[in-house]
Formats: sequence, structure tokens, C-alpha cells
Amino acid sequence: MMLGPKISTVFKSRWNALFWAAGILATAYCTVPAADQAAKSEKARVAASKAEHRNPWAKDTTAAQ
Repeated sequence: MMLGPKISTVFKSRWNALFWAAGILATAYCTVPAADQAAKSEKARVAASKAEHRNPWAKDTTAAQ
């Protein structure tokens, strides 16, 4: 099953074809993340995974003396 209008009705006139193409381009523009957003989320994921790491040889500062 295909979503949207039939291809034969889309290309019946130039204006229909232009509006259809503009809709496809707008959908692609809105759904694909920018490269800098993808890089930021990847850096945040790596930083979060490294924050969980604890040095096993470090002195424990929370122990009571």
C-alpha cells in the first residue's frame, strides 16, 4: 500500500509535480538531523559513558577516618 496520491495524478500537471516535489524536499529537510547535532549527541554519549568509569586505584575520599 502506498501513501499519498497516485503517481498518475501527481504528474498530471506541472504544478502538482512541483508541489509534490516540494513536499518531499520539506520532509527530507525536517527529518534528517544536521551534522553538528549528530556530532554533539555522539560526543555527549561518549562523555556520559566515560563519566561512569572510576579508577580502581584512586584513594577513596568518602571513607571515614
